[in-house]
Amino acid sequence: MKRTLSTAVLAALSLGLLAAPAHAQNKNGYVMVTFLSGIDYWKDAYRGMQAAGKELGVSTTYTGSVNYELNDNIATLEQVIARKPAGILLTVMNADALRPTIDKAIKAGIPVVTFDADSPRSGRYAFLGTGNERAGAEAAKYLCSKVGSGDVAISSVPAQQNHVERRNGFTNYLKASCPKLKVVAVTDDKTDSSVAAREMASVLQSRPNIKGIFVTDAAGGVGVAQAVKEARLSGKVKIVSFDYDQGTLDNIDKGVIDATVAQGTWQMGYWGLKMLDSVAKNRISSVGNWRTAGISPLPPMIDTGVSIITKANSKSWRK
Repeated sequence: MKRTLSTAVLAALSLGLLAAPAHAQNKNGYVMVTFLSGIDYWKDAYRGMQAAGKELGVSTTYTGSVNYELNDNIATLEQVIARKPAGILLTVMNADALRPTIDKAIKAGIPVVTFDADSPRSGRYAFLGTGNERAGAEAAKYLCSKVGSGDVAISSVPAQQNHVERRNGFTNYLKASCPKLKVVAVTDDKTDSSVAAREMASVLQSRPNIKGIFVTDAAGGVGVAQAVKEARLSGKVKIVSFDYDQGTLDNIDKGVIDATVAQGTWQMGYWGLKMLDSVAKNRISSVGNWRTAGISPLPPMIDTGVSIITKANSKSWRK
């Protein structure tokens, strides 16, 4: 079922995401555009954008398509471009499909910086996101410190490139630095907790030597935690998840999930806006005129890093 832009805005309002300072009525403020706009994941990115906006004295707005629907995502971006904002901080649902609309914004003089998910062949000025292979390696490093040997399962989304990179980083680290841990099963959780629980329950039943599980998304992590609890293996099977939400943090505090790899979403929003503002206000002077020189004014890619959340520091990540 498709949703309109106004529905997306109402959904964001209900979550308090459109809150902005009093001067936010400036029509030429900066806009963050996402898809699945109601999920918790984007809140921290927008919080970072708001913090930078306050420092710079500029207005910020959040919007996005409610569903995982490409046409809605493109329509939302088109409508934002029509408002002629000072700049757009965009997460990209489909790199090639969004490319023409991104280029349309650039040609209209509206700077675009992408975050979390990129469109590298577009004219966007920069991308801020997670080095997913390195993040997967950090997950493997943590799991290896807790489990010396045995079988390992992975709950992931095999079709998505960022999840592929996380798995590659994880498995490559184990092969190089922790060879006594062997990956014996990979399930597709489809970013759905119930699917993750069902698939991992089957693995735990057929593979009694599972000692650790790596999950490449938060919804999957919550589902895997449920499967481990129902198998009465809490504490015996170590879980390292990815990203964080209320369910993930609750499971960490209860000792079911041992750790999760948190992306630098606040950093994406904060530095993303500062980069946009530098371009919009022509503060870049790497050469006499970067536009006529035909060069990008910003670094093309920035890794915003990851942090490991455990029971010892989980309170710092609460609201």
